[in-house]
Amino acid sequence: MQGYFKRGLRTDPNAAQPCLADYNQSSMIQYLYLGRLGYDKGLRLQSEIASLVAEGRVKNVLLLLEHPPVLTLGRNGNRANILASDEMLAARGVTLHEINRGGDVTYHGPGQLVGYPIFDLRSLKNPNGGRMGPVDFVRGMEEALIRVCGGYGVKTGRVPGLTGVWCGVATERTKSDGPERKIGAIGIHVAKGITSHGFAFNVTTDLRDFELIVPCGIPDHAVTSLDRELALLREVEAAPALPALETVANEAARQFGMVFDEQVLAVESLEALREAEARPAREFPAEDTPMRVPAQVERLHGVGEAPVRA
Repeated sequence: MQGYFKRGLRTDPNAAQPCLADYNQSSMIQYLYLGRLGYDKGLRLQSEIASLVAEGRVKNVLLLLEHPPVLTLGRNGNRANILASDEMLAARGVTLHEINRGGDVTYHGPGQLVGYPIFDLRSLKNPNGGRMGPVDFVRGMEEALIRVCGGYGVKTGRVPGLTGVWCGVATERTKSDGPERKIGAIGIHVAKGITSHGFAFNVTTDLRDFELIVPCGIPDHAVTSLDRELALLREVEAAPALPALETVANEAARQFGMVFDEQVLAVESLEALREAEARPAREFPAEDTPMRVPAQVERLHGVGEAPVRA
């Protein structure tokens, strides 16, 4: 597996000291955490970055953020799965958008980590070494979120025929701990090999807002959040404290790098990303190193490592 990049730096498990990121890698993930962002602005940003990725002016980009309350209806969605009237949505400050991703209706809101991976699938390999297709990509996204949950002690998995990440799933090693409940929804759009849209991962999301819809058009399955699952876990054993949303975002970016075998470079801002694409690609000599090694990285001396309906 490739190492995880953070602010232009990588830790190499086989090296005695941390090494600088190779900024001229043919493929990497540039990761940006945006905080809370309006949905319309998020759509425009995806379109802009998808064009840059398609033109080869930036590498694969992972945007992580949260939205104000909004319902999104996928291209195969059924309007009947929105249970609230337009008047009720307006009274609760919830907007509605019909979009071109796969899947049915879903909810975005505060406390939910939304991920928009804008990747060129032609730059990625599937588990068999061939070019990655949309289904392989979705499975990889599921795997990344499964690993995020596992890092906080929450067991998750897949449900056959239902895209997404689920709690309460029986595996070869563990029994089901209750009815299946979705913690992560996934729906993507692919145009000319470039992905957009992505995943919605419930961290501290107010689950009552899902009562406005039939989530993902699946009436017989509940939704849950990392907050709720950790609370349930604390009833039987010790569990970690719930981290801040940005901390979960950092971990999601790290797991994307591990699952897709890509180096990850944290970008400080949209302006930095746009400036990077405006500069010609070149090697960075030692004296041109963009940032110094953080103190915590300097202390490292090698790091070990322990992937239908929407």
